[in-house]
Amino acid sequence: GILQHPDGTVLKQLQPPPRGPREQEFYNKVYDSNCCDSILLELREYLPKYFGVWSPPTAPNDTYLKLEDVTRKFNKPCIMDVKIGQKSYDPYASAEKIQQQVSKYPLMEEIGFLVLGMRVYHVSSDSYETQNQHYGRSLTKETVKDGISKFFHNGYCLRKDAIAASIQKIEKILEWFEGQKQLNFYASSLLFVYEGSCQATTVRLSDVTLAEKRGVPKGLLSGGDILEYNNNIHVINSTENGKIEASVSKGLSKFYALHKKAYSKRHHSQLSLKVENLEQDNVWKSSTCITQEHLNGNVIPQLEKVFCHMPAEIKESTSVEVRMIDFAHVFPSNAKDEGYIYGLKNLITVLQNILDN
Repeated sequence: GILQHPDGTVLKQLQPPPRGPREQEFYNKVYDSNCCDSILLELREYLPKYFGVWSPPTAPNDTYLKLEDVTRKFNKPCIMDVKIGQKSYDPYASAEKIQQQVSKYPLMEEIGFLVLGMRVYHVSSDSYETQNQHYGRSLTKETVKDGISKFFHNGYCLRKDAIAASIQKIEKILEWFEGQKQLNFYASSLLFVYEGSCQATTVRLSDVTLAEKRGVPKGLLSGGDILEYNNNIHVINSTENGKIEASVSKGLSKFYALHKKAYSKRHHSQLSLKVENLEQDNVWKSSTCITQEHLNGNVIPQLEKVFCHMPAEIKESTSVEVRMIDFAHVFPSNAKDEGYIYGLKNLITVLQNILDN
């Protein structure tokens, strides 16, 4: 599993040779302070930041890779690990190893990716649903679309904004792969993270054309205001004239590694409307927001109308991370990594189908 360092980074224990040293060598090469290779410099954008190796004082022979915690900025991070490529074994694998890997997921070559696990925050129960690698290996060509859409469903609605933002991130990684011929990746993954909490902040948009460009649903807001998904936001106020206000509110709970076995639960009251008086300078009050009589005592259906059905054009406002991880099987090459490219393209196609349908 992944450990958390007190300074906010995460620690990945170095695997036995040759995998561990190979992964360390990969990170050292990409993050070399003297690196001037434009391909590798761009690759840094798609990896967790690397801070060298670390060993605990009590066990100096145990070596860990010290990496950025990609989930750190999220309040309720939804996390998915997807292995990419048509082959999950490298060119130097033995016949026994090849057979072992192929038998784990025979469809890998055809589908081009494999869901290794996911953890999805459900707003309704204020709890996480987890799926392990057996779930991913049970997916077929016919069910893989529904299987992945599960990651983007929060119990109330499909998070189309997170899907659209994820596609945009993957396309950038695909562009990098299309332009490089020096590295091939096997058994490497993409780590997806998006904010799962169903919270919102009101942002003032003085430019009406900008509001139109971003597809603000008519009748929901006026005066140039738009409600957007954002991190660590809390719907908290029902004013005397029946308008809903939104305010930035930091949650204390943080979730880190995908493989942690224990998850804390908080009361569902986080989503309840609390009567508070907001005087913060950074809070914009909506002039004609959702009225109390339309809520009928339940904020969720109205939140769903505002947030879950916003068009894909708003994807740039959605906080989503897609990073490449796991580099124990990266090898020098003089040709494009066609297997990884195939997997990325197929994953984009599946996500686009979820979005369109």
